[in-house]
Amino acid sequence: MLFNSWVFLLFFLLVYPAYRFLNHAWQNRLLLVASWVFYGWWDWKLLGLLIGTTFVDWGVGLLLSDPARPHRGRILALSVVANLGVLATFKYLGFFVSQLNEVAALAGAGALLPVLKIALPVGISFYTFQSMSYTIDVYRGQTKALRSFWDFALFVSYFPQLVAGPIERSSALLPQLQAPRSISPAQMDSGSWFMLWGFAKKILIADNLATIVEEVFDAPRSAGGLNALVAAYAFTFQIYCDFSGYSDIARGLSRWFGIELMENFRRPFFAESPRDLWRRWHISLSQWLRDYLYIPLGGNRTGHAQRNLLVTMLLGGLWHGANWTYVVWGGLHGLALAVQHRLGWEPKGRGAKVLGIVLTFHLTVIAFVFFRASSLGGALRFLGSIGQWSMEAEAWIRLKQLLLLTLPLMAVEAVLEWRPQWFMRVPRPIQAVGAGILFWLTLVLGASFGQKFIYFQF
Repeated sequence: MLFNSWVFLLFFLLVYPAYRFLNHAWQNRLLLVASWVFYGWWDWKLLGLLIGTTFVDWGVGLLLSDPARPHRGRILALSVVANLGVLATFKYLGFFVSQLNEVAALAGAGALLPVLKIALPVGISFYTFQSMSYTIDVYRGQTKALRSFWDFALFVSYFPQLVAGPIERSSALLPQLQAPRSISPAQMDSGSWFMLWGFAKKILIADNLATIVEEVFDAPRSAGGLNALVAAYAFTFQIYCDFSGYSDIARGLSRWFGIELMENFRRPFFAESPRDLWRRWHISLSQWLRDYLYIPLGGNRTGHAQRNLLVTMLLGGLWHGANWTYVVWGGLHGLALAVQHRLGWEPKGRGAKVLGIVLTFHLTVIAFVFFRASSLGGALRFLGSIGQWSMEAEAWIRLKQLLLLTLPLMAVEAVLEWRPQWFMRVPRPIQAVGAGILFWLTLVLGASFGQKFIYFQF
């Protein structure tokens, strides 16, 4: 079920009024049923996979609740193997089998194994990481094991953030689910703004930029230099508005239910360095990788911080999908982080910070070419076409579209970055007029309802 669909609007209109009239216990039951309906709307067969992994991790958590229990490491391994096994089977099995067959072909042998076509369950990378972090936290003594399966199932399945994050921690989300909730007018007001801004980013900006991106990326050989350059910028803004728009909608919806989700994006295009970028972009994933991969690898303590950064980001790239393009995307960011760590560089002074913002942004743009391309060869040809400079007439039209869609966005984000108090001073009537104009622009100029969010494929 898509946020930007009429089906979801009907779903919400049925669920929310009932939620407001129920007590806490029944609110949680309603949210769990609603979350399973929300997820099962894509394919009811895949709902069994979600419930199955939930049941395994709930049981592992109970077994780990006793710190004196022997073989706790092996019990934890059951959760890790189950979650990563599900990911490996549905997301990576076909990729690795095809790579093995290619190596065998180079060696003169035939295909060793058949390549199975397995449907990828939507949101599987998000809910497996969220569920697995719970069992690790229980093992570490950072979270108490839940006795109630239903509370834990709601933690894993909570529908606003189920399929594209943010990846919530048990220490932040579980207490909110377990305690009675009150919903203030301020929460509903701020939640409405989050949803409006998120829908505008998705429908008005991202989905309109998608046309530019698809026309150029799908025919890189015929794209001239300016066309390719515009498309590279367009995809960078498209994926940001698409993904952060989902997070904004999720946060806004959740506030209407009296539950606070973490901030997943913090104006990443104003990042002053690669390190700063990953404190702003997909924050829930970067924190997950830091706490459950980078630090266990040794972090900065072993003298191999650059290696650990590179390994972490390579695996972070692979998390996004079974393609070498994602690995290269992660590797480029890992290399940039390793170089910054090696040099010990942090921009100081206004000039250095401006230079840092420009360089970090363009590193992001170049890396996203690999993220968007269907193959490494396609990404390299696309980058090569930028060097073959030409200024086609349609490229100027696309450039104007890009600027019209992104300059207002960046103006708003610049104010939020450097002068957020300005928005607080805007009188309520003017805020209402602004909200009305944004709503009208989204309806009139936005793309059609029902276009999927990019991160649903991960």
